[in-house]
Amino acid sequence: TGFEFEEYMAQVLRDNGFRHVEVTVECGDQGVDILAVRGGKTYAIQCKNYAGAVGNTAVQEAYTGAEYYGCDIPVVVCPTDFTIGAGVAESTGVELWDGERLSHMMRVSGRRPHHDPSRDDEL
Repeated sequence: TGFEFEEYMAQVLRDNGFRHVEVTVECGDQGVDILAVRGGKTYAIQCKNYAGAVGNTAVQEAYTGAEYYGCDIPVVVCPTDFTIGAGVAESTGVELWDGERLSHMMRVSGRRPHHDPSRDDEL
């Protein structure tokens, strides 16, 4: 489920040196699933456990959520890839963490993948 992926990502973030990692409340999270701090910067992270490419809506949600929570860096993380439309993220400062980056983070943490082929995009 989405919540399980968020909890999994929170632990991967902790394993990768993020501190004050907090999974937000499901309802009213303003498009941010995890709040975290690393290197003196605050991160607002939107988790998308999709089987397909993640689009621009997630980028917009992460950007808006980061503004709402007063975070320095908005992020969208997914186990797959992003659409070309999501590429607008570079101009808004939203970081896109795709499957390749997630795999690297999992190797650092020593955790097994959480990936479920059914994923959340079928909900």
